[in-house]
Amino acid sequence: MISKHNILNIFGENVRKHRRLLDISQEELAHRADLHRTYIGMIERAEKNITLINIEKIASALQVKIEDLIKESDNGKKRT
Repeated sequence: MISKHNILNIFGENVRKHRRLLDISQEELAHRADLHRTYIGMIERAEKNITLINIEKIASALQVKIEDLIKESDNGKKRT
């Protein structure tokens, strides 16, 4: 089982990765997801335990599936 801290880090890293792939700012993502810019920053830094509703908003704004935001990356890094 993934710890609370690790799942928040994984989610935040994936949000940042997909946001950068779209070449948009935190402010633009916040606008698209109807959330506050500082909230997006807190998510990317794993400082917020986000709700399912906001996960859906962010996934939709990033044009990805929710599962793409919560799965561990396949870049060879081992998480504990």
